Amino acid sequence: MVRKVACIGAGFVGGPLGTVIASQCPDIQTAVVDINPEIVDAWNSDTLPLYESGLSEMLLAVRERGHNSVRGVSSNEGHCANGLTNCNLTFSTSVEVAIEEAEIIFLCIDTPTKSTGPGEGSALDITNLEAAVRTIARVAKTDKIIVEKSTVPCGTAGTLRDLLKNEANGACHFEILSNPEFLSEGTIISDLLHPSRILIGSEMTPSGRKASDKLAEIYRKWVPDDLIIHMDLWSSELSKLAANALLAQRVSSINSLASICEETGADIDFVSTACGLDRRITRAMLQPSLGWGGGCFKKDIFCLVYLARGLGLEEVANYWASVVEINEYQKARFLKGIISHMHGCVAKKSIAVLGFAFKKNTSDTKNSAAITLVRGLLAEGAFVSVYDPLVPESKILADSTMRLSKPEPGQLQICKTAYQACTGAEAVVVATDCDDFQTPSRAIPRDSSNLNLPPTLNSRHMDERNPGLNVHMRIHKPLDWRSVVDSMQGLKLIFDGRNVLDGEYLRGLGCRYVGIGKRVA
Repeated sequence: MVRKVACIGAGFVGGPLGTVIASQCPDIQTAVVDINPEIVDAWNSDTLPLYESGLSEMLLAVRERGHNSVRGVSSNEGHCANGLTNCNLTFSTSVEVAIEEAEIIFLCIDTPTKSTGPGEGSALDITNLEAAVRTIARVAKTDKIIVEKSTVPCGTAGTLRDLLKNEANGACHFEILSNPEFLSEGTIISDLLHPSRILIGSEMTPSGRKASDKLAEIYRKWVPDDLIIHMDLWSSELSKLAANALLAQRVSSINSLASICEETGADIDFVSTACGLDRRITRAMLQPSLGWGGGCFKKDIFCLVYLARGLGLEEVANYWASVVEINEYQKARFLKGIISHMHGCVAKKSIAVLGFAFKKNTSDTKNSAAITLVRGLLAEGAFVSVYDPLVPESKILADSTMRLSKPEPGQLQICKTAYQACTGAEAVVVATDCDDFQTPSRAIPRDSSNLNLPPTLNSRHMDERNPGLNVHMRIHKPLDWRSVVDSMQGLKLIFDGRNVLDGEYLRGLGCRYVGIGKRVA
């Protein structure tokens, strides 16, 4: 039975994964390690380094297993988060110690798109992944199971196996497994607790299958056995790339149809509903938007394109590349539409942008369509006010002005509230589908119980001794759109970049509503 595991990398994957394993497997000691002391110190504090619904509650419950609370623990002491010394979850910078002690090591390391060299702009950069494996080869004194949790190019398991063979001392046996994550930011804890499937890729050998079964033992503590699927390494690695490519393809497809709707007078909501009712298609991911974003879709598609071109499958590569091209087209088309509706010029005009993250319930802005939008508006001379309930002001400022000449004074304002952003604006753009922004008839009540967390992790189960953990527990209060419209001036245009608003309701308040794939009344 596995007693100790380690997660190398404490980001959006490693931190939540380690927390869930520790929560569901109290008999397993889980070490989450990272070379960045700042992120480790954040995990060991009451202010977590990322927002995910249900994460604070789960981490609090794990902490409560500890006792002998000791404040002031540094990032390299390897104590449980918040100084508790007797729980089964630690966050530290002690990478080598974690490697030495763990039986299973999860590689949760970012693999960005290469910015230089062969494969620039399309291949995934596994430099940091290889560095971690070299450390494992140097430090390990016992047999290890190494699990690819990061998204990797197909064939990476073989690359890592060769690296270990060349650099390890030969006394240890290593098995490489592929166990890709299928997590959606904003619902990571729910996705980890209630996965649609768990893929475990291994070599088709007795030792490979044994390692695969050992990893499956951990998941069986909370995942039904029929959802745990064993396969070969290549199939598992390709499945992750394929899943993200197919998801992005659906959004690009519905956005392309939305463009046709705008030119013909058809309504994309009717079209997507009609198509989604077909059992072969379903409604999933058929919501039009100003463009998809996030850290995975684009880089995974480009990785797939790079693979196809390397295999001489040029037509296949071009097909998948078109999914990204349509997304870039959609973002440009949305900006062009705003300018057109504002009489061909936005210079010196005030525009509010509500939402900056690439989707709701996350603070992540990677490849967010809102970034392209804000940069475009600033380049056109607009005065832009931005509000997002989760993204830090410094992040909005950095993303908005990157690669742009310095905006003139007052041209970009980061606001504390949506009302502050909208006051005096001629146009309001809803760029993220936050529940806070929805109109009354479309408002969706939010409660962390929707996550189906274990009873001890319910949002009502809070510890007054750790009030800081409440920092990420948000109470959703729908925007008063009547007040918003009343505070606007001039054209009073509402651009719905996510089609989450009730256009008729907004028109009744005295403004013009412009949705995606809809005729403008």
